[in-house]
Amino acid sequence: MHILVTGGAGFIGSHLSERLVADGHTVTVVDDLSTGRMSNLSALTDRPGFTFVEGSVLDRQLVANLVKSADVVFHLAAAVGVKLIMDEPSRSIMTNVAGTENVLDAALSNKTHTFIASSSEVYGKNTSFPFREEDDLTIGSTRNLRWSYACAKTLDEFLALAHARESGLPVTVLRFFNTTGPRQSGRYGMVLPNFVKSALEGAPLTVHGTGDQSRCFGHVADVVEALCRLMATPQSRGDVFNIGTDQEISIRSLAEQVIEMTGSKSEIRYLPYDAVYPEGFEDMQRRLPDVSKLKRVTGFRPMRPLSQIIDDIVAEMRLTTCG
Repeated sequence: MHILVTGGAGFIGSHLSERLVADGHTVTVVDDLSTGRMSNLSALTDRPGFTFVEGSVLDRQLVANLVKSADVVFHLAAAVGVKLIMDEPSRSIMTNVAGTENVLDAALSNKTHTFIASSSEVYGKNTSFPFREEDDLTIGSTRNLRWSYACAKTLDEFLALAHARESGLPVTVLRFFNTTGPRQSGRYGMVLPNFVKSALEGAPLTVHGTGDQSRCFGHVADVVEALCRLMATPQSRGDVFNIGTDQEISIRSLAEQVIEMTGSKSEIRYLPYDAVYPEGFEDMQRRLPDVSKLKRVTGFRPMRPLSQIIDDIVAEMRLTTCG
């Protein structure tokens, strides 16, 4: 098949593109390189059947041309990361909503199966754990700008599912939970690569708030496996899936594990949120997915342990530093 990956020079997109090419598919990546990196695609640039196009999903005509020749679209291009969302909320909203609209509109003509990347953020302030795809969503005040991302992604989902109902467009919505692993940049506030980098440098690991907040960290390889299985499963069409692991850990414990596994002498430094983020930030204590639907439909659930994720990030960072 010919598969289009928007945002394919990004963290998840580049790993997915490598897997798709390895599986024998023809892959086109479109990315404006605002947060993605060409170095992420270094293993693919000379491979037959792979094409890179530098451009934005906000370019409606470009998107229409690329989608027209694709059998499947993975729409991963988005403004991501808490820091970017807080620093540039209007740009983030535009990229996430208008970009998705362009992709979905382009997919209508040939009824192209389209995967829409959403986020665990859509669950908002929900306190019913674990999060199930059918749960109600509870979003915070519009004065708190961090919720703009959750609202934009929720609108993406509504738009995708509206097209599925009105015109029969085959769409699948992917709610990602804290995917991490090699190639992830800490530049936009991603916690695990920042922790590993600090530990390897012997610098303090900065924990925001008390560190009691918890998250579930999934290996990007497991996430890619889930995406490929969903692509091959007709039952995934017209539905929403949590993509992640349900192995929960507090941020304080995460920092302690990184220090232990790297043999670092780093300390943990705690900073209040208002010393890090501008007014309008609000954090959630837990993000715990129910992944039983993914397992039921695909026969797969992410299982790689956190220790392997940390090992893989450490190995990459040491290689990059030494290289």
